[in-house]
Amino acid sequence: MPSACDSLIDDIEDMVSSSDPTPLERQSARKSIMPRSRKKKEPLNQEELQTDSLIPGTQKIWMKTWGCSHNNSDGEYMAGQLAASGYKMTDDPTDADLWVLNSCTVKNPAEDHFRNSIRKAQEQQKKVVVAGCVPQAQPRMDYLKGLSIIGVQQIDRVVEVVDEAVKGHSVRLLGQKKDGGRRLGGARLDLPKIRKNPLIEIISINTGCLNACTYCKTKHARGDLASYPIEELVERARQSFQEGVCEIWLTSEDTGAYGRDIGTDLPTLLWRLVEEIPEGAMLRLGMTNPPYILEHLEEMAKILNHPRVYGFLHVPVQSASDSVLMDMKREYCIDDFKKVVDFLKEKVPGVTIATDLICGFPGETEKDFQETVELVKLYRFPSLFINQFYPRPGTPAAKMEQVPAHVKKQRTKELSQLFKSYNPYDHEVGERQHVLVTEESFDAQYYVSHNKFYEQVLVPMRAEFKGKMIEVDIYEAGKHFLKGRPVEDSKPFTPSIAAPLQKGEVSGMTQEPMANGFQGPSSMSSPSHLLIGSYSVDREVLKKLIIGVTLIAAILSYIVEKLYT
Repeated sequence: MPSACDSLIDDIEDMVSSSDPTPLERQSARKSIMPRSRKKKEPLNQEELQTDSLIPGTQKIWMKTWGCSHNNSDGEYMAGQLAASGYKMTDDPTDADLWVLNSCTVKNPAEDHFRNSIRKAQEQQKKVVVAGCVPQAQPRMDYLKGLSIIGVQQIDRVVEVVDEAVKGHSVRLLGQKKDGGRRLGGARLDLPKIRKNPLIEIISINTGCLNACTYCKTKHARGDLASYPIEELVERARQSFQEGVCEIWLTSEDTGAYGRDIGTDLPTLLWRLVEEIPEGAMLRLGMTNPPYILEHLEEMAKILNHPRVYGFLHVPVQSASDSVLMDMKREYCIDDFKKVVDFLKEKVPGVTIATDLICGFPGETEKDFQETVELVKLYRFPSLFINQFYPRPGTPAAKMEQVPAHVKKQRTKELSQLFKSYNPYDHEVGERQHVLVTEESFDAQYYVSHNKFYEQVLVPMRAEFKGKMIEVDIYEAGKHFLKGRPVEDSKPFTPSIAAPLQKGEVSGMTQEPMANGFQGPSSMSSPSHLLIGSYSVDREVLKKLIIGVTLIAAILSYIVEKLYT
């Protein structure tokens, strides 16, 4: 086939003709070459570097928590870690760049609110990170696709997850924490946290439970019982009091089961904690199921009579029918519950027993329901949580034959009307009581305090009362509250051993040297500083330094790229 060239080239040397410049001539010609200057462009003035959208730790975060005290404690820990890493926590969801939604899976309405919040965030172009029991139990739900998830035992890694979500990545951390094969209670208790109320510390003493109730979805999320060691809980309480806390709530899915997995028990923990409570400060015990408190009734009565422990216990019965309790797999009969209540009422005069009831559990007959009605008439519980049964997906109860919806509603209404028919606090009008003031009422008209039996007492909003133990005369009783008039010649008593943190201030953020050279918590230090080695660094200065270095790196990279293109 003929070549496109006029002549064939047999060797590479044949490509050099006699008219071509020699190597020496080419070298000498380079001296006369003048570099041509390029016209400078000004792209940097026209381009804005969106640092806030690129650098994790500079965004605003809004957090919403649903559910129990345990979930609220988790939310406080997550908020504290995010704030400690530089994120700004905001109360305004519209002002936030990212929403952290901490869910509850106990009932359908709570999950519905959670799902609606996700949709609302997406409509507003907000980044979303989800946490709590719903995604832990059902991470493959359609409405969770593409979202970052923090498992209930992974809250100590919330900053990592949020950092990645800010970058547009999806991260899911759902694993369990273990030590030598043994499941742990969860994240460390000494993590930074922002208390919703600076006067109240919520301490989770264990996670999970030993039961397998047929209606419960929380078990799918929290799993089996895993308790924190006593020393860690005592140290957490001690640190809280050093930060101005005057009330501690102990919480878990079942406080009565505490310690069974680590060779101890609830009374042993409580006696240790009582040693740390300052005079005038109070401890409130969380929910306990009847089977486990039965073994410790004598000791529990002594503890509830202690002057620094509220005479209050939340013991959910759910139903007064043994047949229904068996279908629920509650592992006790109604006589067990009555034994607990009767014993504590006798040994702890004035004790408040709160309980829960489920209306319309599958298979509940009218006779079963009336047994529950008679139980309420017998004890006239001052605090009663009435719940219409909701079948939760994946639970055995969801597969049982359901009670018709209208019957469930009617039973819920009947029980609610019975509860409203009596006033449990009328007999206290005229009494003089000591109360601990810790909160503000929803209508912002009163301070909220509690007496020895954790009954709500509304008192005047005087700044000198907040966080104090005061003496009041009870002059009015409502369905859910008492009203107290401060005794004129009585002076408020301060139970806190230190000034409380400011609202929004991070607990455990900074540390100061102890005598032994180790670092210990400082209740008077500011969360605006971060301890790096032995140096205290201003957090805002550090953040600006990081942003500056990042900008310089971006500019240098841009310059290099333009020079070589």
